[in-house]
Amino acid sequence: MSAKQSKTAKAAPGLSHEGREYSAKTLHEMHDSMLFIRRFEEKAGQLYGLKKIGGFCHLCNGQEAVCVGVQHAAQATDYMMTGYRDHGHILARGADPTAIMAELLGRAGGIVKGKGGSMHMFDSKLNFAGGNGIVGEQVPIGLGFGFASWYRDDGRVTLCFMGDGAINQGAVYESLNMASLWKLPVVFVVENNQYAMGTSIGRASAETSLFKRGISFKVPGMHIDGMDVLAVEQKMSEAIEHARSGQGPIIVEVMTYRYRGHSMSDPATYRSREEVDEWRTGRDPIARLQVQMIDAGLATEDDFKQKDREIKKEVGEIAKAAEAMPEPDGAEMWTDVYSDPIEGAYPYPGKVG
Repeated sequence: MSAKQSKTAKAAPGLSHEGREYSAKTLHEMHDSMLFIRRFEEKAGQLYGLKKIGGFCHLCNGQEAVCVGVQHAAQATDYMMTGYRDHGHILARGADPTAIMAELLGRAGGIVKGKGGSMHMFDSKLNFAGGNGIVGEQVPIGLGFGFASWYRDDGRVTLCFMGDGAINQGAVYESLNMASLWKLPVVFVVENNQYAMGTSIGRASAETSLFKRGISFKVPGMHIDGMDVLAVEQKMSEAIEHARSGQGPIIVEVMTYRYRGHSMSDPATYRSREEVDEWRTGRDPIARLQVQMIDAGLATEDDFKQKDREIKKEVGEIAKAAEAMPEPDGAEMWTDVYSDPIEGAYPYPGKVG
C-alpha cells in the first residue's frame, strides 16, 4: 500500500449502504469472516476428496453472505439453528474452527466429540442448536425455542434457517401457524439457492416467491439479495427487530447460490456452466464487498490478496491440527444419549469393531 493509499484508507470513515453507515472495522470483519468460510469449505472439500472426511458433506461456497450477514444482525443471546449445510453458520457464529474441522474428520476434539460429523454441528454455549440432518427438522425445533423465549419473556429471537426444498415440508406450515397464533419471536430464514438437491425451484414449488408462504397464516415476509452481505445485515436487522418487538414471526427469503453440488457426491449436471459462472463472476459476495471497500478507500487489492494468503495458511494449520487429533474412544457411543443417564443401564460392552 502506498503512502497516499494508506492516508486515504485511514481518512475514510466507512461505507454507506441504503442510508446505513458501516465502519471500516465492521466491513473488514464481515469480509474476513466470509473469506475464512470460503477457504475453510474449500479445504473441507479437499479433505473429502482425499477420503479423510466420511459420510455426507454439504458445502456452502457462495452462500457466505447469508451466514455472516445474519450473524452481524443478531445478538449473541439469540438462538440459531439450521439444516445440514451448517459449517458456515456455526463458523460465523464464532465457534472454534479447529473443533469444526475435527468434527468433519471424526476426531475426539470435534465440536460434538466426533460423533456428529458434517450435518450435526452444535454448540450450546453459542446458542447454536444444529446442524440437523432431516429436511425441515429444524423448523419445529425452532418453534420450540421461540415458544420458550415467549414463555420466559427473555427478549431472545430464534433464527431458524431452512432451504427452498425444506419449505415444502408439512411441519413447516404447522410451525408457521403456531408461531403466528402465539406471536412467537421467530425469524424463519429461507436460503433460496435455487435447487432442492438437484431439482430447480420451478419444478418443486408451485409458488416460487417463498417469502409469500406465510400469507395464509398472517406471517409477513420479505425478500433479500443474499449475495450482498450488507443487504442481508440491514434487512435481517429489520426482521429481527420485528420479532423482538412482539409483532410475531416473519419469513425472510434470501436469494443465494451454491457453487458446488448439493453434496460432495453431486456432480451438479442439472445446471449449466454458464449459469454457475454468471453467479460466480457477477454476484460473488466476497468480490462484491471487496469492490465496495476499495471504492470507499478502505482497502486495496493487495490488502485483500495478503489477507487471502493469511487465511489460507491459517486454514491449512487448522486442518493439520485437526488431523493430528485422535479418534473418539469407543465408549463415547454410550455418552450424551440421555441428559441424566441411568447409572449402569448402558454399560460399555467392550472394544467396538
